[in-house]
Amino acid sequence: MHIPLRPLLSAGCCAALGAALLAGAGTADAKEPARAAGSKVVGYFTDWGIYGRQYYVKNIETSGSADKLTHINYAFGNVTDGKCALGDSWADTDRPFTAEESVDGVADTADQPLSGNFNQLLKLKKLHPNLKVIWSFGGWSWSGGFGEAAKDPAAFAKSCYDLVENSKWAGVFDGIDIDWEYPNACGLTCDTSGREAFRDVMKALRAKFGKRDLVTAAITADATDGGKIDAADYAGAARYVDWYNPMTYDYFGTWAATGPTAPHSALHSYPGIPEQGYDTATTIAKLKSLGIPSKKLLLGIGFYGRGWTGVTQAKPGGTATGPAAGTYEAGNEDYKVLKTKCPATGTVGGTAYAKCGNDWWSYDTPKTVKGKMKYKDAQRLGGTFFWELSGDTADGELIHAIN
Repeated sequence: MHIPLRPLLSAGCCAALGAALLAGAGTADAKEPARAAGSKVVGYFTDWGIYGRQYYVKNIETSGSADKLTHINYAFGNVTDGKCALGDSWADTDRPFTAEESVDGVADTADQPLSGNFNQLLKLKKLHPNLKVIWSFGGWSWSGGFGEAAKDPAAFAKSCYDLVENSKWAGVFDGIDIDWEYPNACGLTCDTSGREAFRDVMKALRAKFGKRDLVTAAITADATDGGKIDAADYAGAARYVDWYNPMTYDYFGTWAATGPTAPHSALHSYPGIPEQGYDTATTIAKLKSLGIPSKKLLLGIGFYGRGWTGVTQAKPGGTATGPAAGTYEAGNEDYKVLKTKCPATGTVGGTAYAKCGNDWWSYDTPKTVKGKMKYKDAQRLGGTFFWELSGDTADGELIHAIN
């Protein structure tokens, strides 16, 4: 999601290159758990979740989610001065956890060499030897640094490798994830590094990290003509990644403050959708049409909803007066809250919506997640990823539905 709002603004260029560019595409199977094709389950863990949300690495274990995950994407590392950098050193490496907060029930001590989330992730991996952790860099707030990084991809890749593989936290990470929002297009800031920049960065990362480490990327889901998928060479870059996470959520939201109301993560289009090309099936179809293999595409799910207030119409397409109140952000709320605060009242486009009082929300439920898993299997996609772990219930309703 990559925090906080990600309206899919159009940015145009040429059509992406086709299947021929993908010949000889490499993977990094050496660090992959032995699981059936299509069974990857990748969940984002946010470093800031340990603050107001009080969602710790321990909660991944107590919710039962650790047993369901194949990979954790740790969000986020920063990108600054053309280099990878720590995002929050206190959360990442320094914060001491009490026995009650710790994965193994053992409190951190003042003299231990590593504390913070990184040490907790090491403890979690000891309990789950096949679980892989990938350090994700960028996100909505920190993608502005990628333009500078793209000027010298090799230097950027070296900085990332040196940070990810730092001996102070040896064993924590199994690779790197790039969350550039968006190459040669606009997110929080606008990038003008060119259509080839993303491909060149991913090529440099693969060269530096080699075949054993995982190299992945979260990418735009904007499948409109001349939109963000067309703005960068995602097909050419695909040969260098183990997989892509197309962010098939946040298609619609309260950046359109007065509506029309629409589901932020529709599986497929429906009559009256405000913008064609803003649904999961269309995104996946467009990426596959570029020659990107199905096994290199994961299905994205949001463990949260987006909603408006001042809405009188129960069905999608109504007008609104602004964003509905949310615990941490207006117009945004965790699934674990919405399931009781505003229970689903209907479905559209393969996802759920809810009308309660003057508020209108859209979000996925265990039932709609299961429907999306049928689509994922039918399309032979490489697996599923979601944003993010703390949005689920204490007993992991949504991640259990994925499995």
